[in-house]
Amino acid sequence: MAKILVIDDDGVLADMLLEQLAAGGHDAASAATLATGLALLRQIPFDIVLLDVQLPDGNGLEYLPTITACASKPEVIIVTGQGEADGAEKAIVSGAWSYIEKPYVVRELSLQLTRVPQYRREKQKVTAVPVALKRDAIIGRGPAMRKCLDQLARASSSDVSVLVSGVTGTGKERFARAIHENSRRAEKNFVVVDCASLAETLIENALLGYMKGAFTNADSTQDGLVKHAHGGTLFLDEVGELPLNILKTFLRLLQEHEYRPVGSTQQMYSDFRVVAATNRDLQQCVAQKSFRHDLLFWLQAYSIELPELKSRQEDVPELVPYFIAKLCRRYGLEIKGVAADFTEALLAYDWPGNVRELYQIMEQVFTNPLLGPTCFAIHLPEIFRIQQARAGVKARNALPADATGKVVPTWAAYKTKCELDYLCDLKGVAGGNVTEAVRLSGISRTRLYQLLEKYRMSFS
Repeated sequence: MAKILVIDDDGVLADMLLEQLAAGGHDAASAATLATGLALLRQIPFDIVLLDVQLPDGNGLEYLPTITACASKPEVIIVTGQGEADGAEKAIVSGAWSYIEKPYVVRELSLQLTRVPQYRREKQKVTAVPVALKRDAIIGRGPAMRKCLDQLARASSSDVSVLVSGVTGTGKERFARAIHENSRRAEKNFVVVDCASLAETLIENALLGYMKGAFTNADSTQDGLVKHAHGGTLFLDEVGELPLNILKTFLRLLQEHEYRPVGSTQQMYSDFRVVAATNRDLQQCVAQKSFRHDLLFWLQAYSIELPELKSRQEDVPELVPYFIAKLCRRYGLEIKGVAADFTEALLAYDWPGNVRELYQIMEQVFTNPLLGPTCFAIHLPEIFRIQQARAGVKARNALPADATGKVVPTWAAYKTKCELDYLCDLKGVAGGNVTEAVRLSGISRTRLYQLLEKYRMSFS
């Protein structure tokens, strides 16, 4: 028997579900609003929540993280009358157990309710061992980074091949090194293969090594990177840049761990673990026939996608002092303080170059001849102060003044207004279709959902 809460404003359906659940031996209750449902969840340790999407006081999908974070950690089954692929995707990404459309709820619910209690019983028997990660160079404690660190911990506990993806500057190599440093192979070599810089004619020589006399100018036998990685980790940086004609050979090497140096007749073996990184969409590369699908399947046995800095700006205030301390050690200086306007200026920027760009900006700050014991916004490059100044002018033109004519809008208020206005316009132009909104705006689907959750909006 399970304790089940139905959150649905359709009274007829809620009563029908309560009757069905009671007949199945479950202890069930219902709520017609999110507010009432959340209040009940704080009082009663429910095991399962049957959650509608469109409710009088909000969108159920947007409250999924809040519900699953309740003390009893209930499993959530989304029950909706508006079946939509994007909604189903968001439900699963947000931690829902499953997603059922209302016309099929009677037929499908019984099966779900036999599996969920069994899963919860087995989950309670699994003891989670706390992991103290070595992550000195990975800074951030926001939700996006915590998710990546959890994935890093799981990847480090095995020898499974890992694909780390993310746009330039998000820290892919740092994550790859951290996987190695937290694994059982930490005492062995971490060997970097820069797939983008290796000349096509030299890839085999660099990877496999070669024998003396194997080709012109081969004056001595040289071991390849694969041999150096024996017992350790072979990191394939920007693996999407590998030429197509070598991918078959590469796949065999990764699968069999056997290779033959150029000019040799002897097979050799190397026990290496593979971690790869890419800033490309390898699924799209496969569709364009510039990457092998079987190699992609092999590489992404476990995947970690790193977020852009603009989607985890809550980590900027932690990154700034870390970089300041690093630069002060480099230049032999006393630790610098950080003024509020300095951090505000950084938070107002979108960071197209991500964490790498933030570090480069901090390096520029340290070249400012007027830098004293404290970092102020005036020490930043002009682009930051120009952006703040332009935003201030727009805010004064757009927002009403008080009785004295004085306007003192905060940057946060201005940014919020701009984001809300943009989301409302985007929703209208895209006709409420998330896929179309992503295409029109250039915003990633993940970032769009984050903004919708931030402002409690829905495209449905």
